[in-house]
Amino acid sequence: MNQRNLNEGLLLALAGFACLTSGDAVIKSIGGQWPGPAVAALRYCIGAAGLGIILWVKEGRSGFTIPLPKIQLLRGVSIAFATLAFFLAIFAMPLAEASAIQFISPMITALLSALFLHERAGRATWISSAFAFAGVLIILRPNIFALGWLACLPLLAAFGLAFVIIGNRKVAAAGSALQMQFLIAAIAAPILVLAACAGHISGIQSLHVSVPDWTILLRCFIVAITASCSHWLVYLSTTKASAAHIAPMVYVQIIVALFVGIAFFGDWPDMTSLAGTIIIIGAGVYLWNSKRSPETGRNNV
Repeated sequence: MNQRNLNEGLLLALAGFACLTSGDAVIKSIGGQWPGPAVAALRYCIGAAGLGIILWVKEGRSGFTIPLPKIQLLRGVSIAFATLAFFLAIFAMPLAEASAIQFISPMITALLSALFLHERAGRATWISSAFAFAGVLIILRPNIFALGWLACLPLLAAFGLAFVIIGNRKVAAAGSALQMQFLIAAIAAPILVLAACAGHISGIQSLHVSVPDWTILLRCFIVAITASCSHWLVYLSTTKASAAHIAPMVYVQIIVALFVGIAFFGDWPDMTSLAGTIIIIGAGVYLWNSKRSPETGRNNV
C-alpha cells in the first residue's frame, strides 16, 4: 500500500458513505407508507437485477462465478442484516440520530480487522476514531439509553456494516468490483424477501405488505441505484486501503444526515449537536492530514 492508493481509498470511501446517506433520506420519506423489510427487499431485488444485467454484458457467464463462497455469504448476510436494522431505525427516529448511533461501526471494524485480517491501525486512526466517537456521544446526549430499544437497531446495523467492510477486504482480489457488488446484492435480496414475508405473516399491522403505489416503486428504484453506487465505491476503497483506515470515513454520513434532516424533514440541530458535528469533522480532517504526511503514512500503513 502506497500513499497514493491510501489517499484514493479514503476519497472513494468518503464519496460512498456520503451517497449512502442521501439514499437513506429517500428511504425515510417512505416511512408509514410501506414496511421497512419490504422496502429493503425491493431495493435489493432491483439492485441485484440491474447489476446482474450489467455484469452479463461486461463479463458474460464468467462473471457469475462465486469465489470464496463463505466470505461472499458473510458479506450478503451482513449487508441484509445491516440494511434491515437501519431501515427500521430511520422509520422510527430522526435520520441524523439513527446515523449517529451506528457510527460506532469504525471502532468495531478496527477491532475486527485486527482480529481477522491482522491489520494494524496506526495511532492517527485510533485517535481520530476516538474523537469522532466522542462527537457521536455528544450528539446523542444525555446517553444512548434514553432512546430505549430503538437505539439497538442502528447499533445492530453498525455490527453488520463492520462485517461487510471486513468481508470486502477479504475478497478484494477475488474478482471485479462489479462482480463483488452483484454477489452481495444477489445474496442479500432473497434473505430480505424472506424477512418481508415473515413480517407480512406475523400479524403485525405495521409489517403488512400491501401493493405499493408507483411513487414508492420509484423511490426504491432511486435508492437501489444510489446504494449500489455507494457500496461499489466503498468496495473499491477497500482495494486501495486497509479496512481500519477506511472505517473512520463513515463519519461523513452524520454531516450529510444533518443537512438532509434540515432541508427535507425540518430536524434542526441544537448547539450541542453542532458541537458534536464539529468534533467529528475535526477528527476527519486530522485523519486526512495524518495520511498525507509521509512519515505518518509509513507508521500507519
